Amino acid sequence: MTPKEVIQKVQQDLFTMQDLKYRDFHAKLMPTVDKDSVIGVRVPMLRAYAKKFGKTEEAKQFLEILPHQYYEENNLHGLLIDQMKDYELCIEELIRFLPYINNWATCDILSVKAVKGHLDSYIKNIYQWLESDCTYTIRFGINMLMRYYLEEEFKIEYPEKVAGIRSEEYYVNMARAWYFATALAKKYAQVLPFLEEQKMDVWTHNKTIQKAIESYRITPEQKEYLRALKIKQ
Repeated sequence: MTPKEVIQKVQQDLFTMQDLKYRDFHAKLMPTVDKDSVIGVRVPMLRAYAKKFGKTEEAKQFLEILPHQYYEENNLHGLLIDQMKDYELCIEELIRFLPYINNWATCDILSVKAVKGHLDSYIKNIYQWLESDCTYTIRFGINMLMRYYLEEEFKIEYPEKVAGIRSEEYYVNMARAWYFATALAKKYAQVLPFLEEQKMDVWTHNKTIQKAIESYRITPEQKEYLRALKIKQ
């Protein structure tokens, strides 16, 4: 198949799964995305399609085609990268794809499990992404630190990197707040000083406390202390 034929086939398949009510609802959650570029395919259906489509030769051709026209095509692209088991190829495709991500949902759908056995080297890529000028590349880097580096791989330099980010972008700072709220749940003693010493901007600081207080993984005593750390504006 030619690249044009691959695109036509994928788009035709996606439109057969269209749910217009879901499209209208979901599009409202993504203000950075033109509603006309949203088909309206529910994520479980898209995941099932990606799993089947990923086994075809057309999937390899599809990954070579950027940019995409539709939101779901971008999500499919991300899900195909997620299926990759070859670490080097996975990183190569991530680097190609990240600049084209234009919304939080596509960014957050990526889990890239192929990196699990390569976390020592993967952190170098993450550091590069954290210094990007692209909102969703930065957010992706933060997501990866939250997903893979808050357990035995944890180092205090990781929250230091996230705390040091300065951005006016809502989707960057929300990711930072989620990171620190999650880090408090897993590494409370190590991460608490970032709030006690006010190492972040006020918005991210207070949003971190809000998200941590909403978490069932934070004890009542910890929540009470976190409330006292909120910065009054």
